[in-house]
Amino acid sequence: MPAKKNNKVKNGNGATLGIENELWEAADKLRGHLDAAEYKSVVLGLIFLKYVSDMFEQVRARVEKEAVDDPEDRDVYLAERVFWVPKEARWKSLQDNAKQESIGNLIDAAMESIEKDNPTLKGMLPGNYGRATLDKRRLGDLVDMVSNKINFADEESRKQDTLGRVYEYFLSQFASQEGRKGGEFYTPRSVVRVLVEMLAPYKGRVFDPCCGSGGMFVQSEKFVEAHGGKIGDLSVYGQESNPNTFKLAKMNLAIRGIEGDLGKVPEDSFHHDQHPDLKADYILANPPFNMSDWGGDSLREDKRWKYGKPPVGNANFAWVQHFIHHLSPNGTAGFVLANGSMSSNTSGEGEIRKAIIEDDLVDCMVALPGQLFYSTQIPVCLWFLTRNKNAGAGLRPARTDSKSSTDRPARTWDRRGEVLFIDARKLGTLTDRVHRDLSNEDIAKIADTYHAWKSGDDGRGGSDLQAKAVDPTVKTSGKESLPTMETRPYADVAGFCKSVTIEEIRVQGYVLTPGRYVSAAELEEDDEPFEQKMTRLTKELEAQFEEGEKIEKAIRQNLKKLATTK
Repeated sequence: MPAKKNNKVKNGNGATLGIENELWEAADKLRGHLDAAEYKSVVLGLIFLKYVSDMFEQVRARVEKEAVDDPEDRDVYLAERVFWVPKEARWKSLQDNAKQESIGNLIDAAMESIEKDNPTLKGMLPGNYGRATLDKRRLGDLVDMVSNKINFADEESRKQDTLGRVYEYFLSQFASQEGRKGGEFYTPRSVVRVLVEMLAPYKGRVFDPCCGSGGMFVQSEKFVEAHGGKIGDLSVYGQESNPNTFKLAKMNLAIRGIEGDLGKVPEDSFHHDQHPDLKADYILANPPFNMSDWGGDSLREDKRWKYGKPPVGNANFAWVQHFIHHLSPNGTAGFVLANGSMSSNTSGEGEIRKAIIEDDLVDCMVALPGQLFYSTQIPVCLWFLTRNKNAGAGLRPARTDSKSSTDRPARTWDRRGEVLFIDARKLGTLTDRVHRDLSNEDIAKIADTYHAWKSGDDGRGGSDLQAKAVDPTVKTSGKESLPTMETRPYADVAGFCKSVTIEEIRVQGYVLTPGRYVSAAELEEDDEPFEQKMTRLTKELEAQFEEGEKIEKAIRQNLKKLATTK
């Protein structure tokens, strides 16, 4: 047997990857002539199948040892919250036949039987492993690799969250390979963590109406667990229109034991809202950037457009108003949008943004560095909206359980009429030539600033409201953690953050670009609205042409003088 390869690969948090990279290299050989979307479903479906089989066999081994119950009693496994796996679908059967040409058909049969015996998985698992375009030899090799490298049920694997690491790593690799299309199902983990750490979802309803593969839900649950809360305190709601991505999301939640309502079928949130009456406490989302074909012409009189009809050619402010429509009275939303949303005045977008600002819904704006996303290399921003900025409104209840590392503030500072701007464009480090990632320290710096602003005393009195900016994460094995930040009051930091009044935003023409406010430095190109930029650049170019003509004329005159002198 060849020596184990030492893969010195790092993930987004700087941790060395082992089994994730080995499995990826094995799976990558399977690609061949497969479409990227097909390849993704094939590999992740196989990992899911191994997981449910491992968990089933763990319970079965215990039942056989205790010799109390029938090891084939389906109800025993359901009581243990484990999926029932029929004999023909168990991994051992697939492993024994990995070298057979029929391995693809056997996997198809296994997927069908698991769906049949587990109604919650119906229509969720991928199939068509037996198709001619799928290399059966390499498929068998991948089955062998998964068999020999991973037992998802053993104590060490569960302690290290091997399944979660592998699934997350594979999603990021698929997104990287698919480029722009990758943004349709995957939001970079560090960006999701910024959203989650800032919103701090502890208890209530979490909603993502364009949920992709479900990363927002996974990180929300991890946040609760890491901070000593109870997973069941969060109720998950989502929606996804792409059928393949919808399956990925359901698998992603299932393998992590997260119960969520993603709707009965994949549907468009604008035209077929499957949660019409939902009022969410937290909304986290990464909607498609600048979507032009969203069918807005048939929704002109929709009740969601309280702040103005969004342009038919761009769905950005349709998404923003969809989020607002689904917020509870004390709800908060954090979402990703293209930078143009902060300054555009085309097709009525400026008026919609103005109305939202005047209604005092904008809580915080964060400018992110470029190259974070697989779908685009341009910088994007984070919007944070809240329906209630009033101190003592109970946006976050105090945490008093003994498991929590610290109590959460019971009250928030009265920030009515104010907006926090954070310019984080200089944060992050390159992980390769074209991709950037935010470190734990970067995430903590952004989240700490926001929580200090929400909860701290900034010198105007009221120090009784001062509280820790960010909860220190419980330092337990197997749980990712952010650095513990020191308690400090909020203070503006030139070039990074500033608390601004709505009046100041009015003066700036309701532009929400952080670079306009955090310092007196000259505007960078990304800060300037397109229309203004084009006007300025055109004038500069015309001036340069005029200057060039003057220089040319002067040179010609000098040449004539020289010729006359000689």
